[in-house]
Amino acid sequence: MKTYIVGGAVRDRLLGLPVADRDHVVVGATPDEMLALGYQPVGKDFPVFLHPETHEEYALARTERKSGPGYKGFNVYAAPEVTLDDDLRRRDLTINAIAEDESGTLVDPYGGERDLAAKVFRHVSDAFAEDPVRILRVARFAARFTDFTVAPETEKLMRQMVNDGEIDALVPERVWQEIARGLMEARPSRMFQVLRDCGALARLFPEIDRLFGVPQPPQHHPEIDVGVHVMLVIDWAARQGMSLPVRFAALTHDLGKGATPAEQWPKHHGHEARGVELVRALSARIRVPVECRELAVAVARDHGNVHRALELRPATVIELLERVDAFRRPDRFEAFLQACECDFRGRPGYEEKPFPAPGYLRQALQAVQTIDAAGVARRAEPARIRDAIFQARVQAVAAWRERGAGL
Repeated sequence: MKTYIVGGAVRDRLLGLPVADRDHVVVGATPDEMLALGYQPVGKDFPVFLHPETHEEYALARTERKSGPGYKGFNVYAAPEVTLDDDLRRRDLTINAIAEDESGTLVDPYGGERDLAAKVFRHVSDAFAEDPVRILRVARFAARFTDFTVAPETEKLMRQMVNDGEIDALVPERVWQEIARGLMEARPSRMFQVLRDCGALARLFPEIDRLFGVPQPPQHHPEIDVGVHVMLVIDWAARQGMSLPVRFAALTHDLGKGATPAEQWPKHHGHEARGVELVRALSARIRVPVECRELAVAVARDHGNVHRALELRPATVIELLERVDAFRRPDRFEAFLQACECDFRGRPGYEEKPFPAPGYLRQALQAVQTIDAAGVARRAEPARIRDAIFQARVQAVAAWRERGAGL
């Protein structure tokens, strides 16, 4: 029985990066032997155990054989005769197929160190094509390791997988899991570029793919292309360390522009309303969590109103604040404003431009919160309570504006 550290822990150490979790592979052991040593079984699809003291994962060396579509269509074989090379051969990329024994000696049968030095993502073997999740993983790694490139032969294989329909077998939850992780990396745009290059973006996210090549008015969007704009927006959100809901809203805020009739280009009147339905459909399709979906819908619907905030009438300001639930959910309102600012900043030359709208709306909310809503409700007729509170809020914003605040 021999144990090795494998995968990301070895890769990240060689890259000089912090190592968060360590996975181990065990060669020459049976499940009964692991149990006898005090390891706790946790694997459902194949034998994985937790170390009795460190609680790190130890998996028995295994091979996999394709038995059906999708990433679950595998027969797994784990036995003492499975070698370390056998186990490493089933892994996705050469940089993840390096092992380290207990003395610190590296085992690298597939050239992972070479590809780390060359900053290349290269598949270990043709078995890569058996698991469509690996396309998403390569794309996610591109968002993390921003100076790596995909080997031409690997990109060709990924494109073949897409053409063969393997990508269509992915379950929604796994798609969201990988996309969410990629959005939280240093440069999320690279994930979508890799997916686009191999044709997977059009299959998984046609709403995003069709944004590329759609023009916008150059006086407002120097980058012109909607798809390019969206990529700038999500990268800006990443640089600011925004939350996942904000980053997802940044990704989907302009989906409606992909549905604008070409004869109306470069203008996109009504794209906000079209975008709302597209965000809802995409979110339902890949099981996006409620928090992310609700914020994305709000941003798609009202980001244009935020940009025009200083021009809005007091009543329209209140309607906006009520629509985004600013009075009951101030934290969500702040996330909403953050996503709208990412939209503003995601344009060449706009990174440092003044953008007073978010501050203006925050101050408007503060002005409205000074009114005694409960007192207004007590003085109003029951059937007119809602309208009375609305009018009191409008008056508060109007009075605040008259004093010159926020302008």
